[in-house]
Order: sequence, then C-alpha cells, then structure tokens
Amino acid sequence: MGMNDTPFANRLRIGFFGCRNAGKSSLVNAVTGQDLAVVSEVRGTTTDPVSKAMELLPLGPVVITDTPGIDDEGALGELRVRKTRQILNKTDVAVLVTEAAAGAGLSAAERDLIAVFREKQIPFIIVRNKIDLAAGDNLPGYGAAEPGEAVFAVSAKTGLGIGGLKDRIAALVKTEEPKLQILAGLAGPGDFVVLVTPIDKAAPKGRLILPQQQTIRDILEADAAAVVVKEFELRETLEGLGKKPSLVITDSQVFAKVSADTPLEIPLTSFSILFARQKGFLVPAVRGVRALDRLENGGRILVCEGCTHHRQCDDIGTVKLPRWIRQHTGKQPEFVFISGGDFPEDLSSYALVLHCGACMLGEREMKYRRDCAADQGIPFTNYGIAIAHIQGILRRSLEVFPHVLSELEDE
Repeated sequence: MGMNDTPFANRLRIGFFGCRNAGKSSLVNAVTGQDLAVVSEVRGTTTDPVSKAMELLPLGPVVITDTPGIDDEGALGELRVRKTRQILNKTDVAVLVTEAAAGAGLSAAERDLIAVFREKQIPFIIVRNKIDLAAGDNLPGYGAAEPGEAVFAVSAKTGLGIGGLKDRIAALVKTEEPKLQILAGLAGPGDFVVLVTPIDKAAPKGRLILPQQQTIRDILEADAAAVVVKEFELRETLEGLGKKPSLVITDSQVFAKVSADTPLEIPLTSFSILFARQKGFLVPAVRGVRALDRLENGGRILVCEGCTHHRQCDDIGTVKLPRWIRQHTGKQPEFVFISGGDFPEDLSSYALVLHCGACMLGEREMKYRRDCAADQGIPFTNYGIAIAHIQGILRRSLEVFPHVLSELEDE
C-alpha cells in the first residue's frame, strides 16, 4: 500500500442488504458504476459477501459490500445469512434493498434486519428498487414508515434515482462525529515527535507498516516534525537533536530497549497504545491486561490479528507474545489464534482476548469485538498494552494520558 492509499480501516463501509432477487447486486453496480457484483435472474446468485475498496463521489474513499439474501434457505442458506449479519459489525451505513414492484409491505426478514440496524445504531436507508417495473407513479406503499426509516425509490436498470441515492447516503455519513486523530492533544505546531520503527522480516519490503504511516501523516497534519529512527539509533538521535522531543512513540516489540534509552523527562508511549485510544478502548484494555496476573495453567487466550499477513519465524502474535506471557506468568496457557475478519461470538471459554493494534479494522468492528467480550465478562486488551505490562513500563507509557491513570487509580 502506498502513502497515498486510504487504509480499509479509515474508509466508510457501505453494506447493501436485502432479500434474494431484490436487485442488491444490480444496485451495487449502478451506484459504483462498475461490474462489482455478479447479476442474474436466478435467486441467490450472491453466495458470499463481496467487498470492493474504491473512490465514490460524493463520499470519497469507501468499501462497498454486496451481501447474500437475508431470506436464504436451508443449512447452507443459514450460514450465508449468518455471514451477512456478521458484515453488520463493520458497516457504517446500511442500504436495505427492497422491490418496489412487489406489491406488499416489508417482509418479516426485512423488518428483523431493520431491528438489527437499530440495535447496532447503524444509519440506514430503505431503497425501493425496480421502480421501472411499477405501474406509472403508483408505487406500492409500505404503510406508515417508522421514524428514521428513510425510503428512496430507484431503478438500478435505468439509473433513475441513483445520483440522489448517493447524495442521501452521503447525508447520513455527515451526521457522524469526526474521527479522533491518533496524536490528538499530544503534538502541535513546532513540536518534534520521534518514531522508533524497527525494520524486521515482517515489515513489507520497501515500506513502513501501516501504523507508522498513519502516525507520520498525523504528525504532519499537526504541523509538527517527525524524526524516524530504528531502535539502535535512538539514544544517539536524542542526544543530537538539540531540542527535547514532545513525545517518543515506539513499536511495542522494542519497548524495553526504547524505554531504557529514553530519558524519564521525555514522554514515551507506543503505536499500539495510541491506536487503542483512537479506537475507543484504551481504558478497558488497560484494565483487561490485569488478567495476565490471574492466569492459570491451561487458561485459554484468544489471540486476534486484524489482518492476514504471512507469519514469520518470530511472529509477534504467534511466537513472541506467547513466549513472553509464559515467562511473565510462569504458567502454561493455551493459545488460540485467529486472523482477518473472523471473530467468535462465544468467548465464554477464554480467560483473555489479546488483540493486535487493529490498524486494518474500523472503529465500529473493534467496538463490536470489545463489546462481545465485555458482555460476556471476558477481559480484553491489545499487544502493546500487554507487552508494556509484562516489561513493567505500562505506567510510564500511559503518563501521556493522565485521565487514564487517575481513573485506574480510583478503582
């Protein structure tokens, strides 16, 4: 991924949902102006969610997802419906596609889906597709629409109403609060921020990893200066700067060395901790890491990676962290590893959920994951916080967030 590409996690995610043969795939193609989805008169042509990252005016960078019909049947159909519902956990705006020419009100499956939209607080719009098949202007009605149920009539076949639909989706998006910047309140004009970025086998060839790219962009947008070094050059760099940096941010894997080489008067934290704050779960993650100190032999830890990168011989999630946890606790826990978009609904058998920095996952999906854990009483933390705790430098790494420290001390 280049520096000018918008990461999946920062793109607006628009999901198209509905019953089989409502014209979801045709509508997706009409909205995007591309043949993104396979279109057929056969019911149930879309068998798995299909996602595409693209630029969509007037919205900008988005991820469009076409989903299987929510009324699919049989055992395989149930699996497809379950997959469709899982897409809702990462959906920012939902488009419910119905048939204008159907001549009936919303089906039970469609009403159930609207209830899920409301439960998950997902902005949505109901689209009556295929108005080209309706007789004149007498479109079948659905009765009194409930508050918040915006209804829009279009024809994916002729293009009628598509431009207005895109404007309507954009209007729903504008009601959301602006995204918290990674360095909000930590850097301003004229500041120096030192980034410690080890280059190891897991780093993409010729590129920095995504958290480092995003943090550099935030520093520049704050009119501050970024100084990027590897861990072995940090001490000499700090001595030669001639000005105390406002902050040192490090990759968690070299936390101990960076802490030793950074004078105590210079604030220090990690990329992973900053991302936990940005995605809204810093306090729960700091509380959750205490579960490591209560771990028993055989206790299960779910280790979650948001991406599906190729595992290296000394991978952080599958090798280093398990080794460090065994050394820290003196216990032999059981580690279960998952990656990508998969996340189990039932977490009751786990003593801890240990998540990556989630740079590839959106805020809504991370909220779903941590809420799943919270609802089941399962501690939830991330790599960087776990590493800082294990190495005895968690308090120091949180000093840039006094409100977090004070809240934890008040417990």
